[in-house]
Amino acid sequence: MAKIVLPATTMPLKKFLLVAIPTLFLPLATIGQSPKHDLYVCAAVNRNYVIGSKITTTSGLHMREANGQWVHVGINDPSVFAVSFDPRDHDTFYTAAMNGALRTTNGGKSWRVMTGWDITEPKDICVDPHNPDRVYLAHPGGIAVSDDRGMNWTRRERGLPDRGKYTQSVEVDRFRNGHILAGCESGIYLSRNDARSWRRTLATEETVNDVQQSPNDPDIWAAVTQSAGAFISRNGGRSWSAFDQVPSEAALYNIAFDPTGPDRLAIGSYTYGVLVTEDGGATWSSRNEGLPEPHRIWRVGIDPDSGSLLASLYQKGLYESLDFGKTWKQAGLDGSAINSFVFLPKTRNYPGVAEIGFGIGSRK
Repeated sequence: MAKIVLPATTMPLKKFLLVAIPTLFLPLATIGQSPKHDLYVCAAVNRNYVIGSKITTTSGLHMREANGQWVHVGINDPSVFAVSFDPRDHDTFYTAAMNGALRTTNGGKSWRVMTGWDITEPKDICVDPHNPDRVYLAHPGGIAVSDDRGMNWTRRERGLPDRGKYTQSVEVDRFRNGHILAGCESGIYLSRNDARSWRRTLATEETVNDVQQSPNDPDIWAAVTQSAGAFISRNGGRSWSAFDQVPSEAALYNIAFDPTGPDRLAIGSYTYGVLVTEDGGATWSSRNEGLPEPHRIWRVGIDPDSGSLLASLYQKGLYESLDFGKTWKQAGLDGSAINSFVFLPKTRNYPGVAEIGFGIGSRK
């Protein structure tokens, strides 16, 4: 399942908003200043080299350096769908990949598969910012939780249906301890007790591919589905309404909030390309002009430092727009399909923080 870091509620929310938000979410005018976040992507790279070629492609986790070049981190694995970092120590992070949940404690030099034979092909992973020893995993069999940094896992599926609990996205509410939202095959489910029980707050007949919380307003969440459209919640995920102008005939892969502009969101779609709104979802428009055809967008992301819009074209590469999709330029990772964008603050060892990630593994 995507992550910009926000402090947990260790102080009153009003005070936090006044003190922390101006330093975390910088306006577009800050373009050119030193970025406050590192960009990580989970990408599968396929450049279609001929048999016998001595050139090796590297898939998995990549980090963008200050000069725009990409550095491969960790193992070469095209099945990495999502990554989540321990906010206390950025050398410790977890990935969701074909073989299960993997963990490194030394920045990717060595890895351990943390799940057993009964949990495979997870789609999203999320470290709890309120208790970073706790990790949530979304997988085809439902939701698994570890309270000891991945050493042991338990299924927490009370309230999920026996049929329809396939889980594509899981996100921890960064402001409300114990609140978790999950995007499943049968809708969106909310837990208020660390996933010990669940209640469905949106019923769908198609898989919910992505659920995200606004970095500007903790009550606002958005979600996209396989072919049931896009939705918004303005009360912490307790109820949902559809974005009327967003098409619902084909898959929407992920949705991203703009931390630099509360009314701007973007959606990535293999069929529709890049869809954006600049008025909080009242109207939507496509922003595909200048992108290579066909506009098969795998994921979108929005840089919290500059507000630039990022789009992954399936097996073509990454493109970036400084004017929210009106014009585009290439940004590397040729031949890739990006499964998620994660923006991690450069400041380390700050307890009680969470990432905002854009995009998770998805089925076409």
